[in-house]
Amino acid sequence: MKNKNNWLVISGIMGFLAVALGAFGAHSLKSILSDDMLKIYQTGIMYHLIHAGILLALTLSSKDFSRSSAFILAGIILFSFSLYIYAVSGITGFAVITPFGGVSLLIGWVMIILDSRENLKSGAR
Repeated sequence: MKNKNNWLVISGIMGFLAVALGAFGAHSLKSILSDDMLKIYQTGIMYHLIHAGILLALTLSSKDFSRSSAFILAGIILFSFSLYIYAVSGITGFAVITPFGGVSLLIGWVMIILDSRENLKSGAR
């Protein structure tokens, strides 16, 4: 149960950051960033918020999805945060990190499938 509590806190932090950074982008960066960079920032927000919700759903499940959650969390950090930093700084080196985050998100989704199958085999409901 302790692990679930940790994931619940992490899910809350990720959801909070997605909303806070989204509001920051909409209100403070709109007049500073080019339209292209703002779209990149907004893409980071979209993936961040969706996957924060997924983290919360996995945490609230009666099944163990800690492996899936770890990949989703890494994906949020690598994908979304690299887009935020790239959009604000223009440093293309951060954009190179983004695909690794995307792969981590994809692995997280595959792990949801594998963890579900494993939980079914073990009789967890």
